[in-house]
Amino acid sequence: MLKRLLITAAVLALVLPACSSDDGGIGVAESDYKIVPEESSAAAGELTFDIHNDAEQTHEFVIFKTDLAADELPTNADGDVDEEGEGVEHIDEIEDVTAGSDKSLTVTLDAGNYVFICNLPGHYRQGMHVTFTVT
Repeated sequence: MLKRLLITAAVLALVLPACSSDDGGIGVAESDYKIVPEESSAAAGELTFDIHNDAEQTHEFVIFKTDLAADELPTNADGDVDEEGEGVEHIDEIEDVTAGSDKSLTVTLDAGNYVFICNLPGHYRQGMHVTFTVT
């Protein structure tokens, strides 16, 4: 019986790492009203962002390529980011990241400056934005 347990444990030790859910993505925590990536930069290429919403309300994760400061993106009359405004290039986004949920977004990013935001009404104005650099 002990021999069978040891063999099972050895097999599991070899198999479980191959089944790991860690895909090497860059973790991003969203809360009220912050976006905090694990890293502030990455090498150009295909990147996966693993977003976790720590808040009690829904958020979104929007990526812009821009040379503007994170708090100086073009806004509309309500103070939300004009996603087609001058100086920003909308790359991609995930909408409806509900409270406590996890979502992933894989994009190919060239070298440059990026800003991550939540553009739900009022969230950008309250500071839900962060810069990210791709080299």
